[in-house]
This record gives sequence, structure tokens and C-alpha cells, in this order.
Amino acid sequence: MISRPIQITIFLLLIGVLAGGIYMNRLKQREDRREAADANATPLSPPVAGPAEKVQLMIAYDDDGVLKGKTTSMTLSQEPVARTKQVMRALIAEYAQKPSPHPLAEGAGVKDVFMVEGGLCVVDLNSAFADGHRSGVMVEEMTIASMVESLALNVTAIKRVKFLVDGKERETLAGHADLSMIYDVSAVHQLVGQLQAQ
Repeated sequence: MISRPIQITIFLLLIGVLAGGIYMNRLKQREDRREAADANATPLSPPVAGPAEKVQLMIAYDDDGVLKGKTTSMTLSQEPVARTKQVMRALIAEYAQKPSPHPLAEGAGVKDVFMVEGGLCVVDLNSAFADGHRSGVMVEEMTIASMVESLALNVTAIKRVKFLVDGKERETLAGHADLSMIYDVSAVHQLVGQLQAQ
């Protein structure tokens, strides 16, 4: 039989381990919230100089199940990576308006964009974008089509698009839209044409 002082010591150690685990969990939650806030913060890059130009966005409308073009005016960088980030942020800002035609999760955003030889654009979404996205074949496919088409309309160098979440590959957006594949701009353009015709 274990003596009483050893039982008390074991009990106190278990309480210490439990308290440490709770404390670590709270620290992790606080850090996750800070990272989400940092990802949504407006970058402190210098303003783009030059005349405003027309930006074509392909907006998803959930109630009608269609994609519709919207033209807005803004000053865009001529550098492809910066231009791609600006287009993605403009599209997400459209969806953040209330009421939204295609609501995204609060805090949804783009962490980074990479351009690879051969016209491949890699878009790194934040975890809030994917984790909080509504599940459903149509809703998810419209999100992907909206992003790919908006990029292709404004950055002609883009021929294919790959999506990451927090820098890692992910199988699906929210259970349906395949994020493991590379989206061909011309194939998505055909899909958009069908969604516009409905």
C-alpha cells in the first residue's frame, strides 16, 4: 500500500499537470486569436501610386446560384504578386459587406500569394477562411470559381491556381471543393460561363 505522504504528493503533481495543461491551452488560444487578427490587419505597405484602373471581380450570389461580374475602380500594382494580393483582398472585402451575396467566415483572408514559373499562382488562405467556410458543393465551388476567375481577369500571367491553407495542402475547402488539385483557368472560365448562363 502507498503511504499517505506519497499519495498526497502524487495528487498534488496531478493537479499541477492539469493546471499546466489548462494554462498552455489558454496561451495557445490567445496566440491563435492574435495570429488571426494579424492576418486580417491591413499591411503597412506603401500606397500604390498611379492612376486608378478598372478591376473586374466575379461575385458569387448564393440565393440565385450564379456568378456575376462587378467592375470597381482602384489603383493596382503592376507587380504580379502584389496585384494578385490586391485583387484577392478586394474580392474578400466584397463578401465581407453586410448583407453579403456570399458570406465568408469572419476573419477570412489571404496570408500570402506566390507566383511560380509557367503561370502557376499559389494562394495561401488563412485558417479562418477554410475552417469557417460553409459546407456544400455549390457554395464551395462558387467560392473557388469566384477567386480563380477574378484573378484571371486582372492578372493575365495566371494560367493555373493552387490553394493552400496556412501554408499547407488541404484536401477540401469545407468537405467538398477539392483543394488538393491545381485549377486550370480555362476550365474554371467554362464553369463560370455555365454559372452565368443560369
